[in-house]
Parts: sequence; C-alpha cells; structure tokens
Amino acid sequence: MATLTKKRKVADAKFDTNKAHTVAEASKVVKEITTTKFDASVDIAIRLGVDPRKANQMVRGTVTLPHGTGKVLRVLAIVTPDKEAEAKAAGADFVGLDEYIEKIKNGWTDVDVIITMPSVMGKVGALGRVLGPRGLMPNPKTGTVTMDIGKAVTDAKGGKIDFKVDKAGIIHTGIGRVSFDAQKLTENALEVLNAIVKLKPSSARGTYVKSVYMSSTMSAGIQIDPKTFN
Repeated sequence: MATLTKKRKVADAKFDTNKAHTVAEASKVVKEITTTKFDASVDIAIRLGVDPRKANQMVRGTVTLPHGTGKVLRVLAIVTPDKEAEAKAAGADFVGLDEYIEKIKNGWTDVDVIITMPSVMGKVGALGRVLGPRGLMPNPKTGTVTMDIGKAVTDAKGGKIDFKVDKAGIIHTGIGRVSFDAQKLTENALEVLNAIVKLKPSSARGTYVKSVYMSSTMSAGIQIDPKTFN
C-alpha cells in the first residue's frame, strides 16, 4: 500500500489539481498519472445544473463513441424465432426467448446489454426486479427495444453507450481505456460532452454544465473547463 501511495504522489505531482484543462490536455494527463498495472477504464463525470426530480429536467441519451469503449460487450438478444438469424448475424453473444427469460428469473445476468423487441417487452418487463438494479432493462429511448434488432446489436457492439443524470445531478460514463491514445480519448469525450450540451432542458436555469472531471480507475480527477467545449 505504501508503494501505491508513493506512486500516486509522484503521479499527482505531474499536474496542477487546481487548473481547469481542455479535454485534449486532460486526455494526455490521465494517461501520464495512471499507475495501475491493468488497462484501466477512463471515465468522465459531468455535474449539471438541473433538478433530476423534475421530469422536464431529466437528461438522458445515447451516443456512439467514435473509437468504441475498449470493452468487449456481451449482448443478449431476447427475440422471437424469426429474428434469431438477424441477431446472430449482427454478433449477438446470446440469442433466444423463453429459455433466457427463465434463466434471468433464476438470477442469471451474465451480460452487458439486453436487446429485445416491442412484442416481447411484456415478458421482459416482468423481469424488472432482476434487470432494473443492474441497469440491464431494455428501453425504447436507448434503442434497445426495437424491430431493427441487427442495427441495435451492431450499435451495442460498436461502442454505443447510454447515459443518464443521477439523483445528485451528475452523469458518469466511461469513454475508453488508458491504452487508447490521447487523441481517441479526446474525441470520445467530446462526443459525449457535446451530446449532453445539446440535451440541455429548456426549463434548466443558470449554469448548465457546472463541472467536468476526467479520471481513470484509481487516479485523481482532472478538472476540465466547460468553456473549452461548451
């Protein structure tokens, strides 16, 4: 533990914690200060000036990262037999209907994304207690309840992510891995940030983007100046 603390001190000394950086600067710094031996994920946390308790100030959306997430996602397509071939051709890891409904009822959730179709949502909706807390419930707003199963699977595999403001008014999402070069991290981060800026609710008053921090697993947070992208 002492070694890690020493490494952390050396890493943190490489940047000014009080300075607000551009997205490009933060992307370089996060690579310099990450000391983990594994390929850590890189995340951004955006504090918004909204009240998530009000329905007209809920900020949520989807975005496809230009360079993907760096994570291999396991996709389950819960579809009728006529859609199975389409799901498999698009790269779904698990495809089926009643057998997977039963597995999930028994506690199986070894997937990252679940895609289904409107006609099957009655069965999938009944799994809310299992899927809801794990963030796995399909939703038409995120494109995971659709008749275009092939596109939904391709999108999920290709780096499509969904984000949602939490009760504290913060959106927290991954934008890649430390092994990505700084340019790719920058482009992924800007894709998310610009999407959030476009989703500003008309009822939101005052400063919309209050603060933005980029960090990797176990690294310090690097402050980003909202004026540099807003």
